[in-house]
Amino acid sequence: MASGRILVVDDEPDIRTTVKEILEDEGYQVALAANAAAAREARTQGRPDVILLDIWMPETDGISLLREWAQAGALTTPVIMMSGHGTVETAVEATRLGAYDFVEKPISLAKLLLTIERAREASRLKRENEGLREQLALPLEPIGASKAMAALRAQLDKLAQHDTSILIQGEAGTGKESLARWLHARSSRQGGPFVAVAPGSIPREHLAVALFGSEDASGVQPGLIEQANGGTLFLDEVAELDAELQQRLASVLERRALVRAGGAGNVPLDLRVIAASSQHPEAQVKAGTFREELYYLVNVVPLAVPPLRKRGEDVPELLRSYADFFAHRDKLPYRVFPVAVQNRLRNHDWPGNVRELRNLVQRLLIMGNGDEVTIEEVEAALGKGVAPAPARAPAADSPAAAIDFNLPLREAREQFERAYLLRQLQDAGGSVGKLAKMVGMERTHLYRKLRDLGVDVKSSARDE
Repeated sequence: MASGRILVVDDEPDIRTTVKEILEDEGYQVALAANAAAAREARTQGRPDVILLDIWMPETDGISLLREWAQAGALTTPVIMMSGHGTVETAVEATRLGAYDFVEKPISLAKLLLTIERAREASRLKRENEGLREQLALPLEPIGASKAMAALRAQLDKLAQHDTSILIQGEAGTGKESLARWLHARSSRQGGPFVAVAPGSIPREHLAVALFGSEDASGVQPGLIEQANGGTLFLDEVAELDAELQQRLASVLERRALVRAGGAGNVPLDLRVIAASSQHPEAQVKAGTFREELYYLVNVVPLAVPPLRKRGEDVPELLRSYADFFAHRDKLPYRVFPVAVQNRLRNHDWPGNVRELRNLVQRLLIMGNGDEVTIEEVEAALGKGVAPAPARAPAADSPAAAIDFNLPLREAREQFERAYLLRQLQDAGGSVGKLAKMVGMERTHLYRKLRDLGVDVKSSARDE
């Protein structure tokens, strides 16, 4: 049986009733609207998976309503147009505006169901493509044969079969989001969206709308939480939300419904929550930075990810895996890590964990020569091959010199991030592509981070 929510917009009662009965027999939830006003209202009650929209309706016709949604940027759901006497011109116009397909009246049951399934599949693939573009086939499954990773995999296998909330605790760089994606891909929600929320990457003044969405006369803008409906919501460093937003989020998760900014009605939610923290959540609760009610809602099952320094025996397999990955994805020359190099890296402290190892492998494949990686290359890459150059003191007018250590942590961190990225951007010669590789960020996220921090890439490049 199918599942999902379909909105049927048609001014003919017989057609609405017939289509509703057909779709409900197939397992769909169906909402009905007799005109454009009712359709607008129905969309505010919850985002449907597919909209069936009649072209010829009194007052506002289907093409005008489609155009309204498209111009407002609210065409986030596939729309299938219905018409008993459509023309080539209306079909072309609807397609130009973003309609997924056409269904002619009298409606063929077989074609209708097939078109709906294709529309849902196309929408799902689009979401996956957007959500996984930054991953670009990065290995998600936890790699390693150590006892720690064997125990972690056993826990993950069990948790994938359940829908409970999970709190993943692990140091920065241990791959918490990858584990969350792995769980989602093996859960009963795998056909739904995976939406990752990193509060620290969103300007504070936009956080509420970004999370909970908004609605006004121009239409509905679903927030990140609503976009995860039917799938998994990943909350990275959830304690970075301020106390008010944490309380609001706790209320939303408790009631399984949210109210958008400017909205009046509740939007029902059906999603799984996986949260993550690089700190000790219990200590954050005691310190008052992690609200107790939210902590207990997301921490139904705690999951601890071991740091790489505590599972050094997994390093050789990780080196091979990432060398193979970058050789295939980036067309880099594959290089072998000899036993001596593997042993050296097994004994490295890995303060950046798996992320540091991944970046190291990529750097050695890009910068190195020869089929084998040498100890000298590794030492140089780790910063131990030559005596480090004296640290450059920041100029009096440089961003680094302007960091105010009396600021709250979040504001001080923003100042540091801006100074850090400006310095690295200068070292990269103004190239954002090089900067992305240097700091280990996906380019799209890096552009967003630079914009949020007020860094003018072109200006910085000129200054260099």
